[in-house]
Amino acid sequence: MEYISREGYEKLVEELKYMENVELPRVREAIAEARDKGDLSENYEYRAAKREQARLLGRIRYKQRVLEYARVVDKTRLHSDAVGLLSKVTMTNMANGMQMTYTLTSTAESNLREGRLSIKSPIAKALIGKRTGDTVQVRVPAGTVTLRVDSIEI
Repeated sequence: MEYISREGYEKLVEELKYMENVELPRVREAIAEARDKGDLSENYEYRAAKREQARLLGRIRYKQRVLEYARVVDKTRLHSDAVGLLSKVTMTNMANGMQMTYTLTSTAESNLREGRLSIKSPIAKALIGKRTGDTVQVRVPAGTVTLRVDSIEI
């Protein structure tokens, strides 16, 4: 089961519809066009289109599976006194004083560029249940990092 925000659910549905209604027909058209060019054994365009189709179908199946097991979380029932799913956490790296803000989301919604950290990541696992002012030590690939929770929002 995957807990997900309403916005994340709607975004996944929109992406799935786009892949099924726009990208998949485009790839199928490219396959048909390459097939019309003759000998398939030496046709690079045909092989490339088939690889693209396989990649796209895999992404579609993944998104379908996520949506099948998704449970939308009601944000009004969440509390901002402790870190949890959909919490927006501002923290400070105690070693260098750098401040960072991340929203803890499901793995399907995570995107580091947008500041959305997977709830299954080492940092998020260490932060779960912590309150403002708490410090945690987290083992990351670069070593151990000490973080202080500065604020928690929903």
